[in-house]
Amino acid sequence: MSENDQREVGGDATAAPLASIVVATHNRRDRLAMLFEGLREQTVGTDTFEVIVVDDGSSDDTAELLEQERARGELRLSYHHRPVAGGPASARNMGWQSASSPLIVFTDDDVVPTPGWLEAILQVAEPDAKILVQGPTRPLPSERHLLGPFSRTVDITGPTPHYETCNIAYPRALLEQLGGFDENYPAAAGEDSDLGWRAVDAGAELRFAPAALTHHAVHARGPLAALKDVRLSEQGVQAYKVNPGLREHLPQKVFYRRSHALFLEAALAVVLAKRTPAALAFALPYALHVRSRAKQQGATTAQMAFYPAYDALEILAVARGSIRHRVPII
Repeated sequence: MSENDQREVGGDATAAPLASIVVATHNRRDRLAMLFEGLREQTVGTDTFEVIVVDDGSSDDTAELLEQERARGELRLSYHHRPVAGGPASARNMGWQSASSPLIVFTDDDVVPTPGWLEAILQVAEPDAKILVQGPTRPLPSERHLLGPFSRTVDITGPTPHYETCNIAYPRALLEQLGGFDENYPAAAGEDSDLGWRAVDAGAELRFAPAALTHHAVHARGPLAALKDVRLSEQGVQAYKVNPGLREHLPQKVFYRRSHALFLEAALAVVLAKRTPAALAFALPYALHVRSRAKQQGATTAQMAFYPAYDALEILAVARGSIRHRVPII
């Protein structure tokens, strides 16, 4: 299939859907299958919504899964295949632009919605108004045992300033007004925050729907794989450059994370301790912070060394992004 090809099956083609669920996917065939299972169980019924998947250059069996889901015929499914990955921003734009509903609901390919997810969004959404609807996202219950210092998941319990696309809905008219996602974001780092803040600047209101619950996969990894995440921090700085309101949510409006300020204080304390040993006392807040993180994430004593390494690399990555985008964040 070419980049602009799409196929559609399932549902009542004569009835306009109440919502269009848009998903960008890349090499997550098994996770995507779990998402489809959750969508088939929605309490509103599969004839009331459409699902649009953009396969962003997958090299696994994603295409085969989409064909299988097409043959199954239970979801009102459309999909696009792009031979070369273009990033989540452009993939999601392709998805919502082909939608037929006035309400666009974004979720991710490693998310499993609870049965009442879409119904809860529809109860709060107003497609004719500038209303964003965000729901909570918690770690997948069956994978909570995988949580640890190196794992990756999403845990959202209330409104956030980042407008994560794992669980958020936009009126299509608002997306058209904003031009959708900024495709200058090449990776999944800041493109969703940027869109959300541009929507707010255009007069949009965020509503949180506690019952619109999704579960996010827990990706178990080793320390080296986890350290690679710092590259996303460098790219994510761009959103802070163009959205001053987002910077208001930073610690002291300067630090990317609270741990960065504590790490730098501890590093300075170690340097000063060469002349004034008592200066080491200023490293205590960071030491207590690391201990708290380790306890919360179940890290062993040996694994605690990961946190200073991660913070140091992330500070360097954010500094590079700050220099590139000329914004004072560290």
